[in-house]
Amino acid sequence: MAVPTNDSAVRARLRRLGEPVTLFGEREMERRDRLRALMVRLEADGHLDRLLRAQEEEQGAAGAEEEEEQIQYPFFTEGTQELLKARVDIAQYSLPRAKARIERAKRCHDDPDEDPEAEANLVVKQAEDFVLECSEIGDDRPLTGCSFSRDFSMLATSSWSGMIKVWSMPQVTKIATLKGHTERATDVAFSPVDDCLATASADKTAKLWKTDGSLLLSFDGHLDRLARLAFHPSGGYLATASFDKTWRLWDVSTGKELLLQEGHSRSVYGVSFHPDGSLAASCGLDAYARVWDLRSGRLWGTLMGHVKPVLGVSFSPNGYLVATGSEDNFCRIWDLRTKRMLYSIPAHKSLISHVKFEPQEGYYLATSSYDTKAALWSARDYKPIKSLVAHESKVTSLDISGDGQQIVTVSHDRTIKIWSCRSRAQDNAMELD
Repeated sequence: MAVPTNDSAVRARLRRLGEPVTLFGEREMERRDRLRALMVRLEADGHLDRLLRAQEEEQGAAGAEEEEEQIQYPFFTEGTQELLKARVDIAQYSLPRAKARIERAKRCHDDPDEDPEAEANLVVKQAEDFVLECSEIGDDRPLTGCSFSRDFSMLATSSWSGMIKVWSMPQVTKIATLKGHTERATDVAFSPVDDCLATASADKTAKLWKTDGSLLLSFDGHLDRLARLAFHPSGGYLATASFDKTWRLWDVSTGKELLLQEGHSRSVYGVSFHPDGSLAASCGLDAYARVWDLRSGRLWGTLMGHVKPVLGVSFSPNGYLVATGSEDNFCRIWDLRTKRMLYSIPAHKSLISHVKFEPQEGYYLATSSYDTKAALWSARDYKPIKSLVAHESKVTSLDISGDGQQIVTVSHDRTIKIWSCRSRAQDNAMELD
């Protein structure tokens, strides 16, 4: 009969044979030698049945422990009926949009009259004409986030003061101040389907507001301060990223938490949704971005390549490209079809705070950085198009209007800056004349 090599197994065998588990000053090898001598003595004395009985008890105990572990530690967490309903709703929303996107791409590819290359070159050429159109003091404290409304008639900004301000466009005139957070506000986002807006804060809550300043809902549940947040394209769900190492999905109509998603080993900083609504991407201080399938709840893949925390992530409207921005000063482009990195852009001289594709076709990409600049990059060859230089301190966030003709940037210098294509600015001037 074999003598166990594991010290815990040796102790268990001694206990079952009625012997002291350990003697004063006895080491592991000495304990094993004592067990071996005991087993030889029992076998010589004709007590082999004691040894067999002890071995059977050990095997039975091991089997019971394995069965108990399987019962106590399931490999999945059972979701709620509300989450199941949300997954079905997201699938029903995303599938027709994905079908339409693929059919449009096939039509552009097969139609000889369509020239995507020429269209992309035209959009990139127009992006070279972005100029500073307006600058406005946004708050007494540094600004942290900004968002255009769906019809571009309003702009919302968040700041360290905890206040959210709503501005009318294009004059950038303040129309409302939203007060409710007890700590600094970290991000703001307009709903894609109505004029409601959501805000995130270091007070561990997110809130849903009307533009007149009335509070609709408060999303409570995170255990640490919030970073970024994003609306699902359907407008029915809100995702929040937090320093408690999770991101969560909320039902906008009820304020109920639908999903608590773990997976990052450090704080989660950014979150974004696929334009079809089928996928979500999260990024964090563990230097990874992770892509999740909202319809099944599975982790689709992990984007590994950055060497420092990832602070921004954005899906392209074409449905298969993802951009990430990091503290390593690089913006990396990933292809979801191959699960590989396509390009690495040494974009800035300091960390990249935000990244976003142009929302119509994704022909260009915008990045903001703590080097006081924002930059535009061609999505065809990832060459620089334009550097937006006007801020005097760290640029913390940016947003692009739905038509791609306006960009807003906010900074620690407390200013809001609106950038417009020169052609659009000239058209406006002609209308005024």
